[in-house]
Amino acid sequence: MSEQGISLVRKPRPARPLMLGARPQPVQIDLHRSALVVVDMQNDFCHPEGWFGQKGANLRATRKPIPMLARLLPAWRAAGGTVVWLNWGVRPDRLNLPPAVHFKGKRSASGVGYAERSPLDRGRSLVPGEWGAQVVEELPVLAGDITVFKHRLSGFFDNELDSVLRQQGLTTLLFAGVNTDRCVFSTLQDAGFLGYDCVLLEDASSTVSPAYVTRAIHFIVEQIHGFVATAEGLLAALPSRPTRTTPKE
Repeated sequence: MSEQGISLVRKPRPARPLMLGARPQPVQIDLHRSALVVVDMQNDFCHPEGWFGQKGANLRATRKPIPMLARLLPAWRAAGGTVVWLNWGVRPDRLNLPPAVHFKGKRSASGVGYAERSPLDRGRSLVPGEWGAQVVEELPVLAGDITVFKHRLSGFFDNELDSVLRQQGLTTLLFAGVNTDRCVFSTLQDAGFLGYDCVLLEDASSTVSPAYVTRAIHFIVEQIHGFVATAEGLLAALPSRPTRTTPKE
């Protein structure tokens, strides 16, 4: 700001192209306009004492992306890519959750639903600020990362994800996390409808659903919504440039 007024001119960052092997064909992305969207890697989905763990869900599936993401995230940040943590985060009073969503979370009268406490009490399930809504400790959230909470399968429904991405000039989204056929795919599909270019990282995503469901999602993404690539391929393609990062307080 100056006495002459406020400048609304935005200086675009120079493009940083990167070739990435993918299906149905390789793609070139701009690292400076790309975001790695990590979906729902939270304690309530991935920790044995979390909401899913206490329900008896397959934590082997929900934890499967952790080792790959632990390798990919530092390299992605160092290369200049943006990290977006897209997490479930419901209101404590659940006033914006309709009965059908309540039922899918609770499943029975005796079950534990959104914003309720499990028998081994680690706080209200998936409420921002509670333990369960935090990202698992194996994947540190850093100060330069972006965190957005959602309260539906799609991260673009009734929240600020779209405006946050557009304000940062981000046009290509690479998706990872859980569950491949639920929140990951719902968000990827809506991203495509909104004009984003989408890449699903198949070895950094997982689901508790049967394997044939994942195959179907990969087919649909390849045919309609974008591209399917691997985090291993992305790691190999990234330029190596170490940088300092500090954990978020």
